Amino acid sequence: MFVAVFFAGYQTAPAQSEAVQQQDSLYHRLGGLAPISVVVSDFIDVLVPDAFLNENPAIDAARQRVPAPYLKYHLTSMVCQASGGPCRYHGRGMKESHSHLNITQREWDRMVVLFKEVLEKHKVPAKETQELLDIVDSTRPEIVVSR
Repeated sequence: MFVAVFFAGYQTAPAQSEAVQQQDSLYHRLGGLAPISVVVSDFIDVLVPDAFLNENPAIDAARQRVPAPYLKYHLTSMVCQASGGPCRYHGRGMKESHSHLNITQREWDRMVVLFKEVLEKHKVPAKETQELLDIVDSTRPEIVVSR
């Protein structure tokens, strides 16, 4: 779902460069896997029951078929990987997993509002919030149908 985030810097030793990149990665600045999984869990907990999103019959049907813990697992893996962490996402591509949902721009915008609210609740700093939003936005062309 997300594109990889890379932090480049000039270092004389490759091992030192890798260590610096790991320390500066969005993954590490977010606190690693535990905080990422908590934020993802809270996000899914507000996303799944959202009345506006569930007005879309395809989204509502998907909510009935796909258990929230499954979504949490995959989204945590995606965020971990996209932020420079050690996880690897092994699920379907964004277009394949969302095309049947006919997600509109308004529905996308609602999801972004919910995501921002969860990030704010967890006091994710502005810089990291923007990086996460940029990653999420990179997936929009594969998820939102043009209407």
